Amino acid sequence: MTPVTSILYLHGFNSGAASPKAQLIAATCERLASDGATPPRCVAPQLPHRPDDALACAERELHDLGDDTLLIGSSMGGFLATCLAERAGLRAVLINPAVRPARLVAQWEGAAFENPYTHERFTIDAQHGAALEAMTPSGIIAPHRYRLLLGSADETLDCRDALAFYAGAPTLVHPGGDHGFSALADYLPAIFAHGGWTLPPRSPTRSDEST
Repeated sequence: MTPVTSILYLHGFNSGAASPKAQLIAATCERLASDGATPPRCVAPQLPHRPDDALACAERELHDLGDDTLLIGSSMGGFLATCLAERAGLRAVLINPAVRPARLVAQWEGAAFENPYTHERFTIDAQHGAALEAMTPSGIIAPHRYRLLLGSADETLDCRDALAFYAGAPTLVHPGGDHGFSALADYLPAIFAHGGWTLPPRSPTRSDEST
């Protein structure tokens, strides 16, 4: 598999480009550079809280990066990565992806949030759910383009939904893993291998990002 030249990381709901997962992916790209290779360009945009705006932002970044890009998405970012992968025919690694996110945000309608990274304050309204419903693909065309990382004890999303929706996709289930997938560092070799890159073994560090 020819290594991709770019990686686009999409964070989860109410998370950010400065989150531990985003930083871990960026640091791993830098490790590749230290091994003497030309590392993939790694981009992790700060996504707007409105899903249609977030998808538009991700599309702009992907347009700049080009088609030789591996998508990596966590939770809601996994949903957005799926939308992009289906449109552009790209490979994607999904970490506890949201499968039917409109159902999830329906429970939060009227709730107020503050982003811990940008300190933006916003309230979930009916437009969030309507946008997500309109964006949700009916299914995936090529399961082999995906690699799933799922926590068996995800407290936010039922991993069985992802197993059913992405049936046939290579899947790694971390026993007892939470929604934040705190064991992410252990799975970096598998993540980057899906983009054609081989990582040297390294003692893992843990990520505590929630999405």
